[in-house]
Amino acid sequence: MWLLLSPTALEASFLRGEPFTFLGRRGLKGEGFVHLETGIGKVNTALTLASWASRNPVGKALLFGIAGAYPGSGLLPGDLVLVGEEVEADLGTREGLEPMGFPALEVGEEAYYNRFPLDKGLTEGLARALGLEVVVGLTQDRVSESLVEAEALAARWGAQVESMEGAAFARVCLALGIPGVEMRAISNPAGVRGKGAWRIPLALKALERTLAALLGGTFRPRPPG
Repeated sequence: MWLLLSPTALEASFLRGEPFTFLGRRGLKGEGFVHLETGIGKVNTALTLASWASRNPVGKALLFGIAGAYPGSGLLPGDLVLVGEEVEADLGTREGLEPMGFPALEVGEEAYYNRFPLDKGLTEGLARALGLEVVVGLTQDRVSESLVEAEALAARWGAQVESMEGAAFARVCLALGIPGVEMRAISNPAGVRGKGAWRIPLALKALERTLAALLGGTFRPRPPG
């Protein structure tokens, strides 16, 4: 049983199931999955996952949605990737928390500052099964607003994609011991705010195709044309 999470209902518009409400947002119970709309941003994502996990067992979790691709990543709108590690870039100084000496999370003897891995075995298994590239994601509550800013972030942290939720998801999974994996479809170049360069429908179709393969057809077909 998968726990599926997406920031918005739009990103999961192809799922079908029995609707319910959780924390005031849309949920679905389908064949082999439960889906939760988290809301945009790190706090909403962490709150939704932690609240659900406090009341329900979670065997494995998947965060999916659209994302921006950094310059030099080679990724184009419609491409789909898995995120193997998330960077929380707006936590601490420009260089992160480590220069300050305060980890964001400690699990056992492991200290995490700004970099949070997703479950390696689950991610690599899905990458092989679905033929997907594994990249580094970068998370900020305020997204890049120019190509110059996007290039600087990508160079500083070695990231290929940008979102507003990934690091929060990864941190909660680490803290609670939940096997977590993240899937992102590229909808736009990071740092380009003009909607003329965005291809959200193309990204949503990529998510639909791949999640259908993963879940085995628990989807509402799109109308022809």
